Amino acid sequence: MNNGQWIMNNGQCSRVAFCADNSSDLQQELSTVHCPLSIELPRFIVIGISDSATPELSGEAMQHVRAGRVFSGGKRHHEIMRPLLTEGYRWIDITVPISDVFDRYREHFAVSAEAIVVIASGDPLFFGFANTIRRLMPEAQLTIIPAMNSLQTLAHRLAMPYDDMHCVSLTGRPWQELDAALIRGTRKIGILTDRNHTPRAIAQRMHDYGYDNYTMYVGSRLGNERETIKALSVEVCCQYDCEMPNCVIVVMTDEGRTRKFGIPDAEFLHLDGRSRMITKMPIRLLSLQAMQLRRRRVMWDVGFCTGSVCIEARLQFPHLEVVAFEVRPECEELIVENARRHGAPGIRHVIGDFLEADLIVLPRPDAVFIGGHGGHLREIVARVESVMTDDGSITFNSVSAESQQLFIDSVEAVGMHITARHRIQLDDYNPITILTASRN
Repeated sequence: MNNGQWIMNNGQCSRVAFCADNSSDLQQELSTVHCPLSIELPRFIVIGISDSATPELSGEAMQHVRAGRVFSGGKRHHEIMRPLLTEGYRWIDITVPISDVFDRYREHFAVSAEAIVVIASGDPLFFGFANTIRRLMPEAQLTIIPAMNSLQTLAHRLAMPYDDMHCVSLTGRPWQELDAALIRGTRKIGILTDRNHTPRAIAQRMHDYGYDNYTMYVGSRLGNERETIKALSVEVCCQYDCEMPNCVIVVMTDEGRTRKFGIPDAEFLHLDGRSRMITKMPIRLLSLQAMQLRRRRVMWDVGFCTGSVCIEARLQFPHLEVVAFEVRPECEELIVENARRHGAPGIRHVIGDFLEADLIVLPRPDAVFIGGHGGHLREIVARVESVMTDDGSITFNSVSAESQQLFIDSVEAVGMHITARHRIQLDDYNPITILTASRN
């Protein structure tokens, strides 16, 4: 029998020893030998409450509140719970930066095995604070006592089935997930808001990009005596202000825009009206295919001009983060208007010389399309390679033998090589070679 290995089981350290004997009777045998070491893991009791000034807690939740001495939550949670807390309690405010809050938690657990009772909103596992604990203190033991989350509560007030509802959180998060849901044509979306992503701001974004084909149900201070619920059109909600906290359910009223597989070239605004200054639709789709965007997370479009490639990518692959670069200031208006025209929110554009741009603040790309280089292809390739992910790729459309060789030489100079090559001629235009390079 070997020496086995030590494992943790409910805070008790044990050794599991595996038998090395070849006999069939002993092959599966293992023995557990308890060691004297006992390690107390951090413990949290996470209790969900509504926004009511007099929370209705279950018997189990009240037991933990009565027995608790150390509590944590937001300032609003503290106000609601204060009358129920025993004399001499300690409260740890949940504020930003969240790392400071967890430093205080660790200070507590360094001197005490007593659980911290956390007060949270609704269901703590629904975009809630319990998920933050699991992420930042994965060794902790959690007991969860949920209430209904705000979107559930709003759906119940409306007698609206929500088993078909796609939920996104904008609480301290960017627009990306809501944008993706709108682009996909999701019929019912539940949205958690914050002070920046208000119902009014959400409605304005939907209106700007042509997603007016929804009714917006806005619930404010749900469970409180000042609770309000409104059903509004997107246009009306652009002018509507309501109290915090609030949440929104948007429900599609008609099909609205149709998401095309390949946008006709004529539907884009062109630079100076020149229709030839655009990556043509068949070439555009082949270029997206060459980048294998379904498995990518971040795409950069260097030299976007009209924005046709990055807009097509945003619509065909809504999960992508898209960043577009262009040196010509007049192209900024083009990409903004073309993105709105085609319902493609969320494209981040950077105007100026790519070689001088601050790339550190941007998400690292795993797919890059070089649509224009202004005679600096070698330098652009080198800079892209220095910031992209290890499994990233660069795609370039060559219109001549000289530019094709220049791209090949440029990628080889930084340790990359050509992994895909497609040559295509469209109508009476010059043949184009679509080249993709990667490190592997």
